[in-house]
Amino acid sequence: MTTAQKLSYLRASLRKFNLFAFIIPNTDPHQSEYVSSHWQTLAWFSGFTGSAGNLVITREFAGLWTDSRYFLQAEEQLAGSGIELMKLNVPHTPEYLDWIFENAPENARIGLDGQMFSVASVRNMKKAFQGKKLEVVQVGDLAGELWKDRPALPANPVYEHELKFAGKSSAEKLTEVRAEMKSRGIDYHLITSLDDIAWLYNFRGNDVEYNPVGICYSVVGMKKAYVFINETKIPESLKQVFDTTDITLYPYNTVSEFLSNLAEGDTILFSPEKTNLWLYESLPGGVKKKEGIHITTPLKSLKNETEIKHIRNTMVKDGVAMVRFLIWLEENIGRIKITEVSAAEKLREFRAEQENFAGESFGTIAGYNGHGAIVHYSATEKSAYELKPEGLFLLDSGGQYLDGTTDITRTLALGEPDAEQKRDFTLVLKGHIALARVIFPEGTRGYQLEGLARQYLWANGMNYGHGTGHGVGFFLSVHEGPQSIGSGATANKTAILQPGMLTSNEPGVYHKGKYGIRTENLVLTVPHSESEDFGKFLSFETVTLCPIDLRLLDENRLTPDEKEWLNQYHQTVYDKISPLLTSEEKLWLQEKTQPIGLSQIA
Repeated sequence: MTTAQKLSYLRASLRKFNLFAFIIPNTDPHQSEYVSSHWQTLAWFSGFTGSAGNLVITREFAGLWTDSRYFLQAEEQLAGSGIELMKLNVPHTPEYLDWIFENAPENARIGLDGQMFSVASVRNMKKAFQGKKLEVVQVGDLAGELWKDRPALPANPVYEHELKFAGKSSAEKLTEVRAEMKSRGIDYHLITSLDDIAWLYNFRGNDVEYNPVGICYSVVGMKKAYVFINETKIPESLKQVFDTTDITLYPYNTVSEFLSNLAEGDTILFSPEKTNLWLYESLPGGVKKKEGIHITTPLKSLKNETEIKHIRNTMVKDGVAMVRFLIWLEENIGRIKITEVSAAEKLREFRAEQENFAGESFGTIAGYNGHGAIVHYSATEKSAYELKPEGLFLLDSGGQYLDGTTDITRTLALGEPDAEQKRDFTLVLKGHIALARVIFPEGTRGYQLEGLARQYLWANGMNYGHGTGHGVGFFLSVHEGPQSIGSGATANKTAILQPGMLTSNEPGVYHKGKYGIRTENLVLTVPHSESEDFGKFLSFETVTLCPIDLRLLDENRLTPDEKEWLNQYHQTVYDKISPLLTSEEKLWLQEKTQPIGLSQIA
């Protein structure tokens, strides 16, 4: 079917259901960041393959809302389709709702597939539509019904994430969840996010690109737990673990029926941000509904001692891969053809050489010169620049290992940097160091610290449009809650920073069409000190291990304390990585981690 034919068929459904518009998002029933091919309906329908988008179809109009990362790609992929590109002013905002409100007549009906929208998003939608009394109605998967060769639900088997990595058994984790349920008077806890379920039951899977999860739901009761997953995906060894832990398996598509059979008076906890409307409306009226984030989310954010030991070891392995890539790049730039795409592929090869490597943690962001100024840029064979021995190269990448997840950004000078580039790089680094060095009282939230990372850019009339830090999972999602260091629309402003949390520290600055700069390490929240008068204080331990490009540094802009931090960091990088390198690689790393002078600011 052509896009024009798809639009024609869908518009017939609009008339059938008396709808003004139908909305197709780029998500799945679990509100996942990365989506299995089975649910990539937006890409199939429109031809647009970017990771962020919302498509609105009316009887006379079709428009796709996406952000600046994808403007060029969307223009190309939507050309001649009958779908108009609607450019978002601010990423992650529902501006398509404003368009619907402005264009829909009073009392119009807006259709959607209730499995694809969270309870919270539908509430937001209804609030936005109040002024015209627009009605939001579930009409099913109208677009998916046209998709005759749709990929099946992933049938990949999941596998046990061994206790030697996880540190806690699923039985121990269930005990912790139930203790919290009991304290809050909850009989059942509906868990819908794939990473939470994988963590709770100590399994991993291959159903979603970059995230080692399996497609399933779970309901935890006070005595029994239920996992809704196609049983063929569970190996016998894991079934035996489940049998001894009172974990019952049900088919994936029976979760709605299970919820509809809960008894009157039962209390269930669910997350309105993670639970889709279809499941919510399956709950009987007599069931008491309590709302909040999944109990598992803060629990899994607090890495246990076993996980922390593995994280530190994984950072060494990932650092070795990064160093070998940087050596390869330096030796080959200007000698062989290297593009943004081939550079990313080469880095993956170096990571794949490391023990327990399981894949990348996200699609590598490799942005040369002007592409580096596009936050979350995704290079394709068509768009990729060739790297030259000049300019700046921003490289944001990460690995998935059985023993941890990594996320690192380095900005590299491929030639002689100019004064402006050195200034910007150093201002970003000063903010990075300020956040890395901070000591803060127990109970501090991420947004309270974010200004530390921005202060030097602000003082020079600059800023950046993304958050400064996100949580990172343990061989799970590279973007994990509940903590964040940010103040924007997607930041969690209530979660406090606690010992055991792994978070990114990634300030940056971007000059459109010229270059982008970002320096990112992962930091572990650790205890710092305690006193009778002032209580407990915490700090960050930087765990990412890779040299920072000293060629881009304007030393005169660093204080002695900042220079000392950088020198100590580089000494740690050398001490931990060099034992795994060849003699030639050690010499290279020794040069890249040499101390800088500690004289006062000029």
